[in-house]
Amino acid sequence: MLPGRGGNGRKVMPWGIRTTWSTVGDGEFFCPGCGGDRNYRRRTGRRRLTVLGLPLLPRGYVGPVVECAACAERYGPELLDHPTTTRFSAMLRDAVHTVALAVLAAGGTSSRTALEAAVSAVRGAGFEDCTEEQLEALVEALGDTGRLSADMFGAALSIELHEALEPLSPHLAPAGRESILLQGARIALADGPYTPGEREVLATAGGALRLDTDDVSRLLAAARTPS
Repeated sequence: MLPGRGGNGRKVMPWGIRTTWSTVGDGEFFCPGCGGDRNYRRRTGRRRLTVLGLPLLPRGYVGPVVECAACAERYGPELLDHPTTTRFSAMLRDAVHTVALAVLAAGGTSSRTALEAAVSAVRGAGFEDCTEEQLEALVEALGDTGRLSADMFGAALSIELHEALEPLSPHLAPAGRESILLQGARIALADGPYTPGEREVLATAGGALRLDTDDVSRLLAAARTPS
């Protein structure tokens, strides 16, 4: 069959490939096109050869893709690995909170200046109602010596740090990862030089934040300099 011509003079092919999309899931994601959190549809497509607009022969499948419900742009499903803005904010809040608790647990809560520095960091991260009493109670719960030996206590802190920091690290720029470690370092220094326990906690936090040992050392030294 020969192609005809449309009203604008262009050739109109009597055959082509048409994709029929089916929605297999939905949710919320960060849409790069919109620049914010949006609803999405997870879709798969079935391709067919069409003749005169009629679907005839199957030509395979496409997808899955993630389609933004707002702008209709389609992306690969790997985009769902990136946290939404809301989720990212919560992860960042939890990371700062966990580092502050770990530093206090390693150095003790007897210093009011260290507690004040920790409260300031945690509030700045988004826990606006945080108080010294709350942090003291949480540190006391972490350090329940009736259940944990010193080695087990250190292991528990390490697990907490890795669980809070490792999922966040791939989504933070280097400056953001360094900022979290610097906040922990300044809490440790609020009542004097680093203790061995504080250094160990900060080194663990640096590793979980994907900072190498040289960077960790540089940042711990830099934290001694007033900003």
